[in-house]
Amino acid sequence: MDRVITAFNKGYSFYTAICRTVNVVFKSFVMRHGTALMLVLGIGILACGLNEIATAQLNDLEEGPGDGVEQGDVRLEMVTGRIFQLIEGNMGSLIMVMAGLSAIVSAAFGAYRAAVGLLVVAVGAFVLRSLVDIFFDFTPEDASDID
Repeated sequence: MDRVITAFNKGYSFYTAICRTVNVVFKSFVMRHGTALMLVLGIGILACGLNEIATAQLNDLEEGPGDGVEQGDVRLEMVTGRIFQLIEGNMGSLIMVMAGLSAIVSAAFGAYRAAVGLLVVAVGAFVLRSLVDIFFDFTPEDASDID
């Protein structure tokens, strides 16, 4: 039984020593290159996450760049339609909610000028759908007619 306990203690000591070494190496690497690492990680996340919506000139994601898209004004109309769909949809809702919450937090901390600015952004994101419909005569249903 003592041999088993001794072997277990040796294995535990070896495991602890490896974990400590990995921790020291990782910590020193992050301390030296943390800013560059976060920059590369952020660019990578944005590149992967925005890959689908960055292809605004495409009809379908299976097509190549520019395939199936007409030339001239229709192409600009399609790109504008996709941008309006993003802003009026989930992205606009996210902007509205984050600006509203930030306005509340800013007001709580006493930054009233920032709170007023964020409130304007939140209300602007909220009424964007109506403003786009009034001034540009564009609805998201028009984008499906373009395809």
